[in-house]
Amino acid sequence: MVKQQRKEVIITGFGGQGIVLAGKILGMAAVLGDKRQSTLVQSYGPESRGGACCAQVIISDDTIQYPYITCPDILVCMSQSAFEKYQAQLKPEGVLLTDRDLVIMDEQKDHFSIPATRIAEDLGRKMMANIIMIGFTIAITGLISSSAVRESIKSSVPPGTDKLNLKAFSKGFDYGMAKLKGLRKKASGRSGVLI
Repeated sequence: MVKQQRKEVIITGFGGQGIVLAGKILGMAAVLGDKRQSTLVQSYGPESRGGACCAQVIISDDTIQYPYITCPDILVCMSQSAFEKYQAQLKPEGVLLTDRDLVIMDEQKDHFSIPATRIAEDLGRKMMANIIMIGFTIAITGLISSSAVRESIKSSVPPGTDKLNLKAFSKGFDYGMAKLKGLRKKASGRSGVLI
Protein backbone atom coordinates (compact mmCIF):
# COMPACT_ATOMS: atom_id res chain seq x y z
CA MET A 1 0.00 0.00 0.00
CA VAL A 2 1.32 3.46 -0.94
CA LYS A 3 1.67 5.86 1.98
CA GLN A 4 -0.49 8.94 1.59
CA GLN A 5 1.42 12.20 1.28
CA ARG A 6 0.35 14.90 3.74
CA LYS A 7 1.99 18.25 4.42
CA GLU A 8 1.00 20.79 7.01
CA VAL A 9 1.97 24.40 6.34
CA ILE A 10 1.76 27.49 8.52
CA ILE A 11 2.18 30.85 6.79
CA THR A 12 2.42 33.67 9.27
CA GLY A 13 3.20 37.35 9.53
CA PHE A 14 1.16 40.45 10.22
CA GLY A 15 -2.13 41.75 8.85
CA GLY A 16 -1.79 43.51 5.53
CA GLN A 17 0.91 41.20 4.12
CA GLY A 18 -1.54 38.96 2.28
CA ILE A 19 -0.94 35.94 4.53
CA VAL A 20 -4.46 34.55 4.15
CA LEU A 21 -4.38 35.11 0.39
CA ALA A 22 -1.12 33.13 0.24
CA GLY A 23 -2.79 30.25 2.09
CA LYS A 24 -5.83 30.43 -0.18
CA ILE A 25 -3.63 30.31 -3.29
CA LEU A 26 -1.75 27.23 -2.03
CA GLY A 27 -4.96 25.42 -1.07
CA MET A 28 -6.71 26.21 -4.35
CA ALA A 29 -3.68 25.13 -6.35
CA ALA A 30 -3.56 21.80 -4.53
CA VAL A 31 -7.27 21.09 -5.05
CA LEU A 32 -7.96 22.51 -8.50
CA GLY A 33 -4.58 22.03 -10.17
CA ASP A 34 -3.03 18.99 -8.49
CA LYS A 35 -6.35 17.24 -7.62
CA ARG A 36 -5.47 16.78 -3.94
CA GLN A 37 -7.32 17.52 -0.70
CA SER A 38 -6.74 20.78 1.18
CA THR A 39 -8.01 22.81 4.13
CA LEU A 40 -7.40 26.43 5.13
CA VAL A 41 -7.82 27.84 8.63
CA GLN A 42 -7.06 31.51 9.17
CA SER A 43 -6.58 33.58 12.30
CA TYR A 44 -6.01 37.24 13.05
CA GLY A 45 -4.94 39.21 16.09
CA PRO A 46 -7.37 41.74 17.60
CA GLU A 47 -6.05 44.37 15.17
CA SER A 48 -6.46 43.75 11.47
CA ARG A 49 -3.69 45.57 9.60
CA GLY A 50 -0.43 45.22 11.53
CA GLY A 51 -1.69 42.58 13.97
CA ALA A 52 -0.70 38.92 14.03
CA CYS A 53 -2.01 36.86 11.13
CA CYS A 54 -1.75 33.15 10.35
CA ALA A 55 -2.93 30.78 7.63
CA GLN A 56 -2.85 27.04 8.31
CA VAL A 57 -2.94 24.93 5.14
CA ILE A 58 -3.06 21.15 5.03
CA ILE A 59 -2.47 19.42 1.69
CA SER A 60 -3.04 15.70 1.48
CA ASP A 61 -3.61 12.83 -0.92
CA ASP A 62 -6.18 11.47 1.52
CA THR A 63 -9.22 12.87 3.32
CA ILE A 64 -8.35 15.50 5.93
CA GLN A 65 -10.22 14.75 9.15
CA TYR A 66 -9.02 17.71 11.26
CA PRO A 67 -8.02 21.12 9.83
CA TYR A 68 -5.88 22.51 12.67
CA ILE A 69 -2.08 22.28 12.80
CA THR A 70 0.07 21.95 15.91
CA CYS A 71 3.40 20.85 14.39
CA PRO A 72 3.87 22.09 10.80
CA ASP A 73 6.09 20.40 8.22
CA ILE A 74 6.66 23.81 6.60
CA LEU A 75 6.74 27.15 8.44
CA VAL A 76 6.77 30.38 6.43
CA CYS A 77 7.50 33.46 8.57
CA MET A 78 7.12 36.99 7.26
CA SER A 79 7.59 38.86 10.54
CA GLN A 80 9.79 38.65 13.62
CA SER A 81 6.89 38.18 16.02
CA ALA A 82 5.50 35.37 13.86
CA PHE A 83 8.85 33.61 13.89
CA GLU A 84 9.14 33.93 17.66
CA LYS A 85 5.60 32.63 18.16
CA TYR A 86 5.72 29.60 15.83
CA GLN A 87 9.34 28.45 15.49
CA ALA A 88 9.14 25.99 18.40
CA GLN A 89 6.16 24.24 16.76
CA LEU A 90 8.07 23.29 13.58
CA LYS A 91 8.76 19.57 13.31
CA PRO A 92 12.46 18.70 13.86
CA GLU A 93 12.76 17.68 10.18
CA GLY A 94 10.55 20.57 9.05
CA VAL A 95 11.43 23.34 6.62
CA LEU A 96 11.66 26.95 7.82
CA LEU A 97 11.38 29.78 5.28
CA THR A 98 11.73 33.45 6.23
CA ASP A 99 11.69 36.94 4.78
CA ARG A 100 15.35 37.80 5.30
CA ASP A 101 14.79 41.49 6.01
CA LEU A 102 11.91 41.01 8.45
CA VAL A 103 13.09 37.98 10.46
CA ILE A 104 16.38 38.18 12.33
CA MET A 105 17.50 34.88 13.78
CA ASP A 106 20.41 32.76 14.86
CA GLU A 107 22.13 31.80 11.60
CA GLN A 108 22.94 28.38 13.09
CA LYS A 109 19.30 27.32 12.76
CA ASP A 110 18.69 25.58 9.44
CA HIS A 111 16.42 27.70 7.29
CA PHE A 112 15.93 29.22 3.86
CA SER A 113 15.55 32.97 3.52
CA ILE A 114 14.67 35.38 0.75
CA PRO A 115 14.44 39.19 0.78
CA ALA A 116 10.82 38.92 -0.39
CA THR A 117 9.72 42.40 0.70
CA ARG A 118 12.78 44.01 -0.90
CA ILE A 119 12.19 42.13 -4.18
CA ALA A 120 8.53 43.22 -4.10
CA GLU A 121 9.59 46.85 -3.57
CA ASP A 122 11.92 46.53 -6.58
CA LEU A 123 8.90 45.36 -8.60
CA GLY A 124 7.04 48.47 -7.45
CA ARG A 125 4.49 46.69 -5.25
CA LYS A 126 5.48 45.92 -1.66
CA MET A 127 2.17 44.07 -1.26
CA MET A 128 3.40 41.27 -3.55
CA ALA A 129 5.93 39.95 -1.03
CA ASN A 130 3.44 37.17 -0.23
CA ILE A 131 3.40 36.02 -3.87
CA ILE A 132 7.21 36.09 -3.99
CA MET A 133 7.25 34.00 -0.81
CA ILE A 134 4.84 31.50 -2.40
CA GLY A 135 7.19 31.08 -5.37
CA PHE A 136 10.14 30.62 -3.02
CA THR A 137 8.23 28.07 -0.93
CA ILE A 138 7.22 26.02 -3.98
CA ALA A 139 10.79 25.98 -5.31
CA ILE A 140 12.30 24.90 -1.99
CA THR A 141 9.67 22.36 -0.92
CA GLY A 142 8.08 21.05 -4.14
CA LEU A 143 4.84 21.13 -2.13
CA ILE A 144 2.64 21.42 -5.22
CA SER A 145 3.22 22.01 -8.92
CA SER A 146 4.24 25.49 -10.02
CA SER A 147 1.76 25.33 -12.91
CA ALA A 148 -1.12 24.76 -10.47
CA VAL A 149 0.05 27.71 -8.35
CA ARG A 150 0.27 29.97 -11.40
CA GLU A 151 -3.36 29.17 -12.31
CA SER A 152 -4.45 29.75 -8.73
CA ILE A 153 -2.68 33.13 -8.65
CA LYS A 154 -4.44 34.21 -11.86
CA SER A 155 -7.86 33.50 -10.38
CA SER A 156 -7.10 34.93 -6.90
CA VAL A 157 -5.50 38.33 -7.48
CA PRO A 158 -7.34 41.54 -8.45
CA PRO A 159 -8.15 41.90 -12.16
CA GLY A 160 -5.35 43.53 -14.12
CA THR A 161 -2.63 42.54 -11.63
CA ASP A 162 -2.21 38.93 -12.77
CA LYS A 163 0.85 39.54 -14.99
CA LEU A 164 2.72 41.42 -12.29
CA ASN A 165 1.77 38.82 -9.67
CA LEU A 166 2.94 36.00 -11.93
CA LYS A 167 6.21 37.89 -12.39
CA ALA A 168 6.50 38.12 -8.59
CA PHE A 169 5.86 34.37 -8.30
CA SER A 170 8.59 33.69 -10.88
CA LYS A 171 11.06 35.93 -9.01
CA GLY A 172 10.52 33.97 -5.80
CA PHE A 173 10.57 30.61 -7.57
CA ASP A 174 13.77 31.42 -9.49
CA TYR A 175 15.43 32.67 -6.30
CA GLY A 176 14.58 29.40 -4.56
CA MET A 177 15.84 27.27 -7.45
CA ALA A 178 19.12 29.24 -7.52
CA LYS A 179 19.50 28.73 -3.76
CA LEU A 180 18.98 24.97 -4.13
CA LYS A 181 21.46 24.83 -7.01
CA GLY A 182 24.03 26.63 -4.86
CA LEU A 183 23.46 24.19 -2.00
CA ARG A 184 23.87 21.20 -4.33
CA LYS A 185 27.16 22.64 -5.65
CA LYS A 186 28.38 23.21 -2.11
CA ALA A 187 27.38 19.68 -1.09
CA SER A 188 29.24 18.18 -4.04
CA GLY A 189 32.40 20.08 -3.10
CA ARG A 190 32.35 22.56 -5.96
CA SER A 191 32.51 26.23 -5.18
CA GLY A 192 29.34 28.13 -5.78
CA VAL A 193 27.92 31.33 -4.48
CA LEU A 194 24.84 30.97 -2.32
CA ILE A 195 22.30 33.69 -2.84
